[in-house]
Amino acid sequence: MLNPFEILETINMIDKENLDIRTITMGISLKNCADPDIDKVCEKVYKKITTYAGNLVKVGCDIEKQFGIPIINKRISVTPVATLVDVLEEKTIDNCVKLAKTLDRAAKDVGVNFIGGFSALVHKDFTDGEAALIRSIPRALAETDIVCSSVNVGSTKAGINMDAVAAMGRIIKQAAELTKDNGGFACAKLVVFCNAVEDNPFMAGAFHGEGEGECVINVGVSGPGVVKCALEKVKGEPFGVVADTIKKTAFKITRMGQLVAQEASKRLGVPFGIVDLSLAPTPAVGDSVAYILEEMGLEKCGTHGTTAALALLNDAVKKGGVMASSYVGGLSGAFIPVSEDAGMISAAQCGALTLEKLEAMTCVCSVGLDMIAVPGDTSAETISAIIADEAAIGMVNTKTTAVRIIPGPGTKVGDTVEFGGLLGSGPVMPVKEYASTDFINRGGRIPAPLQALKN
Repeated sequence: MLNPFEILETINMIDKENLDIRTITMGISLKNCADPDIDKVCEKVYKKITTYAGNLVKVGCDIEKQFGIPIINKRISVTPVATLVDVLEEKTIDNCVKLAKTLDRAAKDVGVNFIGGFSALVHKDFTDGEAALIRSIPRALAETDIVCSSVNVGSTKAGINMDAVAAMGRIIKQAAELTKDNGGFACAKLVVFCNAVEDNPFMAGAFHGEGEGECVINVGVSGPGVVKCALEKVKGEPFGVVADTIKKTAFKITRMGQLVAQEASKRLGVPFGIVDLSLAPTPAVGDSVAYILEEMGLEKCGTHGTTAALALLNDAVKKGGVMASSYVGGLSGAFIPVSEDAGMISAAQCGALTLEKLEAMTCVCSVGLDMIAVPGDTSAETISAIIADEAAIGMVNTKTTAVRIIPGPGTKVGDTVEFGGLLGSGPVMPVKEYASTDFINRGGRIPAPLQALKN
């Protein structure tokens, strides 16, 4: 039971420390929408999404008003659309784009801000439908506004599909070119995964996994500002005290997420899935994972010691969160999207935070190289090699890693790519000048590591 002190503490977190529910995401299965005829598929998909999610935004707003808890985003994730394309009689790019536009129209009509699931899981090989969907991604993202896409190119069990990795480098370049008038915005809606999870509520990588039910409510909480404020009260204390402070704070944040998730589930008549307790930053002042790391004693995020500090933060967040909910899932940890984090932006601009340091940090945090802007003339093969490096980290360490990279058309190192809103602005970061072309052109599959053989 909450006591008066805890109630006041929570109010203060919301009012002054940027505590919020980052997203309520409804996952919807589209498996029964499959049909050889594209028009029938689109009709079924539109009807199912608008039927299930028709009250999602209203319920989110009602909960927000009743409990005084900001709920920033209301979103939808769907079954990987490649499974629908596989059944189509004509597996063309035009039909894939038509499906993407149907998702976009349905999502707009119910009022959500993003819909995820224009996705394919190709960590071992491609089906014809998956290959078609991947080829359609640049057009699909350029010709829609709020559709998000993801492709899983590797896993600990399967290894890394290097043909898919090579393809995604080209797809990202094409997506950037098709949206060059908007800074390559399509790339901000595209994630390349290794070990993708099925219940992630955060965009752009959310999709409703094959092992999920008909419909589910997943909630993503946040609160970097709350954690930073908590650490300000234990300045100079040993790391054990730091870890305990983060755990206690994560517990309180997750408990609020659990409350909202259960309430949304009850009002919508949809099962509650998970709470993702990731610390998801925003460009808002104080709402930064980088500032948490600096509060631990680092002069600037990216300097020596940053990886150790992030490892402590990620572990403590998970330990505190799992005590507050029996159903913690998604990614759950600390995100480090450069353009969405004011502290990361500052660190990248002054040179303290480099692409190489970010790669090291992804070994110990949630996801990976997120919202990274690179020069517009970066080759497709270099982008593929960056994806391969990140996928290797995920594969070997049995964790989810991902790449969301934006080769800003016409940009060079030192420029800034502007996206606005939660996506923020990203300083263009340098990449290695040496080619990886021959490496990427080998193709085939990098075998699964020995730790895959657990049975």
